[in-house]
Amino acid sequence: MRRDFISSDYPVHIMRRGARGLPFARDKSDKWRSLQGLFFLNDISSKNNWMREIEEERIKQKQDVDTRCQHQKNCGFFGWPSSWPERKPLVSIWAFAFSGNHDHLIVQEEEEGGISKFMHKWNMSTAKHFNEKYQEKGAVFQGPYVCKTIDLDEYLEWVVPYVMIKNTFEVHPRGFDWAVKNFNKAWGWAIEYPFSSIGDYAGKRNSPIVDFSRLKEIIGGPLKFKKLCYDMIIARQEIIGSKTKIKKINYFSHEK
Repeated sequence: MRRDFISSDYPVHIMRRGARGLPFARDKSDKWRSLQGLFFLNDISSKNNWMREIEEERIKQKQDVDTRCQHQKNCGFFGWPSSWPERKPLVSIWAFAFSGNHDHLIVQEEEEGGISKFMHKWNMSTAKHFNEKYQEKGAVFQGPYVCKTIDLDEYLEWVVPYVMIKNTFEVHPRGFDWAVKNFNKAWGWAIEYPFSSIGDYAGKRNSPIVDFSRLKEIIGGPLKFKKLCYDMIIARQEIIGSKTKIKKINYFSHEK
């Protein structure tokens, strides 16, 4: 794994890429499964056979017509199995975007070594599912995932739009160039795209995968975020590496 020094005081930008640039999510079902993995595998005690137990829980709920979920978290696509211990995330996921042959995440550790533990489980689960489903062998990912610490205000304000809007625009049905030229129309499509957290940040969804509380304290709400995305995509502002004065993130110096 290529990584910077990771401290729980800072978020990090993670990218994993398919071997030889090939997709490791070939259809929507692969992406939906990977989306579930972001939630169910982000736990200190998640199991190797997590998908099977989730399906068994759903069947049980369907069979018992009198059963009512006492908590919303136990219902639907992200229903936490009642037989599992209470969920304790390894990382806090701030943003994500899937494209098929590479994924981007912005996370912060909640447990010591949480990023390494979570990514190991998520990668192993993805690779095993891929090889079993498509009857293939060998490496699924192009080497270790890349992990870079975000310790600058300006970098954070650049990389968050980069993850959520640039990578989402790249999978637009009419292409990235069209999306750039027709930003507002493409934005409307992007916030409906299920495999990026942009819809959650824009207020269209309320996924249990992501936690925007810290991020919104730093970069603001949906309107300011849209402007940041526009500046990054359209104005091409030089944020990292510019000659302007760079300041350290003050927010991350908080005491835990």
